[in-house]
Amino acid sequence: MKGFTGLLRRFVLPYKRYMVLNVLFNVLAAFLTLFSFALIIPILEMLFGLNTGHYEFMAWGSGGVKEVVVNNFYYFVQCIIERFGQSTALAVIAAALVVMTAFKTGSAYLSAFFMIPIRTGVVRDLRNAIYHKIVSLPIGFFSNERKGDVMARMSGDVTEVENSIMSSLDMLFKNPIMIIVCLTMMIIVSWQLTIFVLILLPIAGLVMGRVGKRLKRVSLEGQTQWGQLLSNIEETIGGLRIVKAFNAEKKVNRRFEHENERYRAITTRMQRRYELAHPMSEFLGTATIAIVLWFGGTLILGGKASITAPSFIYYMVIFYSIINPAKDLSKASYNIQRGSAALQRIDKILTAENTITDPEQPVALNALTQSIKFDHVSFRYEDTWVINDVSLDIPRGATVALVGQSGSGKTTLADLLPRFWDVQQGAVTIDGIDIRDVRVADLRALMGNVNQEAILFNDTFYHNITFGVDNATREEVEEAARIANAYDFIMASEDGFDTNIGDRGCKLSGGQRQRISIARAILKNPPILILDEATSALDTESEHLVQQALDNLMKGRTTLVIAHRLSTIKNADIICVLQDGRIVEQGTHDNLIAHDGPYKHLVEMQEL
Repeated sequence: MKGFTGLLRRFVLPYKRYMVLNVLFNVLAAFLTLFSFALIIPILEMLFGLNTGHYEFMAWGSGGVKEVVVNNFYYFVQCIIERFGQSTALAVIAAALVVMTAFKTGSAYLSAFFMIPIRTGVVRDLRNAIYHKIVSLPIGFFSNERKGDVMARMSGDVTEVENSIMSSLDMLFKNPIMIIVCLTMMIIVSWQLTIFVLILLPIAGLVMGRVGKRLKRVSLEGQTQWGQLLSNIEETIGGLRIVKAFNAEKKVNRRFEHENERYRAITTRMQRRYELAHPMSEFLGTATIAIVLWFGGTLILGGKASITAPSFIYYMVIFYSIINPAKDLSKASYNIQRGSAALQRIDKILTAENTITDPEQPVALNALTQSIKFDHVSFRYEDTWVINDVSLDIPRGATVALVGQSGSGKTTLADLLPRFWDVQQGAVTIDGIDIRDVRVADLRALMGNVNQEAILFNDTFYHNITFGVDNATREEVEEAARIANAYDFIMASEDGFDTNIGDRGCKLSGGQRQRISIARAILKNPPILILDEATSALDTESEHLVQQALDNLMKGRTTLVIAHRLSTIKNADIICVLQDGRIVEQGTHDNLIAHDGPYKHLVEMQEL
């Protein structure tokens, strides 16, 4: 229940205006229910001739509220009987019952009417909160999470919250009000019977609660397994080419069937426990009514009761009106237990710590005027140091290349500059300002990225190039495409810049995708460039076109290049060779070749 109360506090309170209206109409519906049922008593007394007294009109203040209301009600019924007869009086009371019921059902509808914006609004806000959190979390968070499981939390778990918890909100606001109002009237009618009832109800509630707790545990298992299933699907679709190439269809089918069967078994257990709620509440409710009927009837037959037979029937009608809300409340409790498991998984994202934060008093940084410095920088993911005491000075306008074997720390070192990770020792500075003292958005506004895998979106050429750049004109976009050697193949497509490029640019070749990402960086016009093996996955012709585009992009900018193909960085101002997270040598291409060290060995290996 802790997660549920947290959900109410964080997401429901903004809709307090609708909550107030919902509660108001629920209270009105409860009182109308009581008064409509109260009409049963005079009907029964008239039919069976149980009340032969004579009533006079009583003014307000001449007696207790209950006494005045009851007396005057009977007085008006008496007047109708004397003037029009019993049959007409019965018809009037029956009509009044219909009118009261119409008002009651209308109030019940209005209470639900004002609950719907709360339900739909909370689910919308919850999805927004999760999405915003996912976007704001550092890259490190997702290195420990499976994408499919994160997607499951945002889709399946939020849907579970909507279907279980949010659908129970109306019950939670309406049923306690109905129960309190009816219990109050039951105490007024017969406090002895009500004490007996209050002893029975907690026993039934205890039995229901034990089953509900077990349901939450099974629900958590089910949602976790659903995340595993989605991860399996996402990995299979992403690696379908390899699956087919290695004839692994049977293997992935067996793996999926195993995961799917496990999910089915958990879901079966969960649904069986959930379906137990209604029969159990029905049985316990009927048993409770039977016991109360027996106890109250015994008191009346023995002459020990303080109420008449019609009042006892009215009492039983009120009590029955409590049973349905109580059953709905127990059903809501089941739903909340089931939804709490989904909330627990969602909270893992919402409460995740974002280590990449803005400083309390950020320093302004709008341009690079001097240099970028890595000052004795060390970094590790877990126990092993990936970057170990690296110092590097990158003058403004210089091109610095990072080379070395796979796993030497090149990409990690480059990722420290835009603060995808934060250093554990040392500092990274721009113009002498520690990048941790700058707002993250201001820091990344200075940088453009072109990665080995061109990350594009299922949208048009135009929107992919303008991604992250506001208010770009058509002419600026076309010019960026020309500089990136992308204009010709864009215009040759069906709708030019308005052509959709498919999921991750699947309609384009590797070289075309890379040139679109370069055009995107050109349009941003950043003073600092980070090129992460931008040509390593291309054929010779595509590499030539992309390299021309990169040369155009790098003019006048400070560039950090990660390269495996050493031929592409011969003209770099500084080449740094990394081994095991350390810079073992640095200099120009000619100097490093003359030095006859690790760099020359790498060049000879590639030439060979």
